[in-house]
Amino acid sequence: MSTRPELVTPALLRDWSLSQEASSKEDRGTVLVIGGARRTPGAAMLTGLAALRVGAGRLTMAVAESAAVAVAVAIPESGVVGLPETEAGAVRGSGASRLAADLDAADVVVIGPGLDDAEEAAALLEGIAPLLNPEATVVLDAYALGVLPGLPDLYRGWNGRLLLTPNPAEAARLLDRESVDIGDAIGEVAAKYGAVVSGQGLVAAPDGRRWEIPAGNPGLGTSGSGDVLAGAAGGLLARRADPAQAACWATYLHATAGDRLSASMGPMSFLARELLAAMPQLLAELS
Repeated sequence: MSTRPELVTPALLRDWSLSQEASSKEDRGTVLVIGGARRTPGAAMLTGLAALRVGAGRLTMAVAESAAVAVAVAIPESGVVGLPETEAGAVRGSGASRLAADLDAADVVVIGPGLDDAEEAAALLEGIAPLLNPEATVVLDAYALGVLPGLPDLYRGWNGRLLLTPNPAEAARLLDRESVDIGDAIGEVAAKYGAVVSGQGLVAAPDGRRWEIPAGNPGLGTSGSGDVLAGAAGGLLARRADPAQAACWATYLHATAGDRLSASMGPMSFLARELLAAMPQLLAELS
């Protein structure tokens, strides 16, 4: 199959439309976000809010215990679970057992935003795997991506229901290289991990299909931006999009929202949280 990327345009997305059928929040899917160390609970919050903004019906966030009450107050639309943490505030891998009921109920699990300890992140992934709903789709970001190469049994078990959102440094780590060109590497990552991959405006599926989003600007390279992308992908998966569709829609919304903010606020001045307010208007225009 040709690897020439297909351009993701409004016309393509309208033809590849998202489901609008939902009579209740259960019909719009349940997203579980796992991350948010003591120093970085905002990363998980951005991810969870992005999932809601693109239409997910129910949200639960699992974050470091010391941050859980503040997160619950800040986002009253979400359930919040406190996870055990190290003295430094990292989420402990042993905390997966607290999530057994939530992992069984989730349609989508987004793991990684705000995690900050590689060893604990790997242990957390290993603890999550046997508890996960076998129908659930998994989105991995940040530290959960960085430890994936050392967990082959885990990612092979998630083949076909895994979505990855690496930056160039993370893509290099996934391929065990010093550095990569994301345009060349994204297809390799997809094939190696049996995953749909979104990175820097490109999307690749493990069967060789590729897409390019002709949008985006340097302003998207800001703290929290990747967390928003991961959350948007998770929210669209919850709405029953397949991984390739969710990745293309989420990457388009993220990049185009960034372009609109860049035009109105300047290319380096907008915040990741402002993407959350810009994406729903784009969704409405495309629906």
